[in-house]
Amino acid sequence: MTTPVRYTIQAAQPGAHLFEVTLHIEQPEPAGQVFSLPAWIPGSYMIREFARNIVTLSAESNGETLPVARSDKHTWHLPAGLSGPVTLRYSVYAWDLSVRTAHLDQTHGFFNGTSVFLCAHGHEARPHHVDILPPRGLEGAGWRVATSLPEAVGEPGAAERHGFGLYCAEDYDALIDHPVEMGTFSLVEFEACGVPHAVAITGRHDCDLARLAADLKPVCEAQIRLFGEPAPMDRYVFLVMAVGDGYGGLEHRASTALLCSRADLPYPGMETVSEGYRQFLGLCSHEYFHTWNVKRIKPAAFVPYKLAVENYTRLLWAFEGFTSYYDDLMLVRSGRITVADYLGLLGKTITQVHKGSGRRKQSVAESSFEAWTKYYRQDENSPNAIVSYYTKGALVGLLLDLRLRTGSGGSVSLDDLMRALWQRHGLTGRGVAEDGLYALAAELGGAEVGDWLRDLVEGTAELPLADYLAQVGVGLAWETAVATPGLGARTTAEEGGFPRLANVYDGGPAQLAGLSAGDVLVALDGLKLSAASLDKQLARRRPGERVTLHAFRRDELMCFEVELAGTLPDTARLTLVDDVQAPGQALRKAWLEG
Repeated sequence: MTTPVRYTIQAAQPGAHLFEVTLHIEQPEPAGQVFSLPAWIPGSYMIREFARNIVTLSAESNGETLPVARSDKHTWHLPAGLSGPVTLRYSVYAWDLSVRTAHLDQTHGFFNGTSVFLCAHGHEARPHHVDILPPRGLEGAGWRVATSLPEAVGEPGAAERHGFGLYCAEDYDALIDHPVEMGTFSLVEFEACGVPHAVAITGRHDCDLARLAADLKPVCEAQIRLFGEPAPMDRYVFLVMAVGDGYGGLEHRASTALLCSRADLPYPGMETVSEGYRQFLGLCSHEYFHTWNVKRIKPAAFVPYKLAVENYTRLLWAFEGFTSYYDDLMLVRSGRITVADYLGLLGKTITQVHKGSGRRKQSVAESSFEAWTKYYRQDENSPNAIVSYYTKGALVGLLLDLRLRTGSGGSVSLDDLMRALWQRHGLTGRGVAEDGLYALAAELGGAEVGDWLRDLVEGTAELPLADYLAQVGVGLAWETAVATPGLGARTTAEEGGFPRLANVYDGGPAQLAGLSAGDVLVALDGLKLSAASLDKQLARRRPGERVTLHAFRRDELMCFEVELAGTLPDTARLTLVDDVQAPGQALRKAWLEG
């Protein structure tokens, strides 16, 4: 029988935000045991240096303290020749309220395994057990545990569902792919296609749990049926942190960690789907779709993950972009939102892509490859330099779906492509080659479709959205959202009420006049400005009119002459076309209903 790697973890000092962890292995590597902590977490493509949060670390064997050496920022070494079992003891600082790392205080504890569980090199393939201990000093607080990590059934000290105790994973990769929430969360459970699902919500809220479960169930079932039953997990958990203002999610193999504004959750008596709740359902749908697309269907560059360094791929436009395409589509297919709602959301995605000039400079394949250095490290010039592989990738997915449907008379769609990916890659563990999507598109739709897709992904030309939407009876029109003459910049409120330039857009009046991101506007034509009064003053002007702006750059007052520009039609509006011919109506119905 293979001896497991054993961990314990405890919220040892909630007020100081410290987890205490032990790691025990029976047979250290003779040449010297090496331990390391991942530098990034799959799904969030940025080196995050989780090892910086390890506060103390010591090692012992047979009651004797061992010397510990460091070879780099996230790797520890024990000496060669150890014959007995080895135990590491270390503490982890956890004060990042996000879905990516770990957070601990007197109200709850949350962690991703990548933040707290050192990897014992040479032992990665062994079973991994972790004993999650009750919080120290909060024994009467009524904390429970929410996680998709399986209970170690049959082992001494095995946890019961939602309880503290022993949990298990088949290997290290599995151990770090099941985040854990502990505290006094609210809990609701439901089944989707026979699979148990749970939603655990931490933080103060007034969520209508029954309504939330009733809405998530058909969304989950629609996705399971898209790829085909049975679902790839035995149980699924939504871990939700409700805060005053927040948004984010991170996918895992049988769960997701979500951050949301409490106002976005449904409340008792809510009759319609609010914009915030619609956004939250879309977030849940997005992360759930990742259960197939990126957690099991993976780029070849991720098989296996190399957690000490960046893992480069040009395919995030498909793994994140296609997921972004399907997240809202699954809401309308499952009846959670109306077709009008869906077209409104799709219009917003089109608008987001077209408002940034970066789409003309960076292809969505380049955006995927440069996620590590550009998308996850955005600055004030990002709208002028990059395009999002989420949003433009979603539009590529839309276009490919419509091209396959219209070219085949409705017999082939992107759904078929996703199912083929699942059968060939998700179920086999074989990664998708960098040109694999082009080849599969060509297989399903013909060689010209594969070449066409490559041009969309590798190029920077405008996407032919209007033409393909028209073929399924959807009209695309461009409108002017705001008639006020503009500066060609985005502003935020500076402390004290003055508007600060957050982004200055290519070729806009502000850039042409010499203004820069970070400048704080204090006066327009001699009149003091505030974040509220800037738009009011601009509304009284006309395009082509020249104004004098005074602004502080650092602590220096500067003066700029700005020629105001009219606003161009930049907001996409999608509508159903009533007089579309019967074939187009049938294609539209199949597209929106699945």
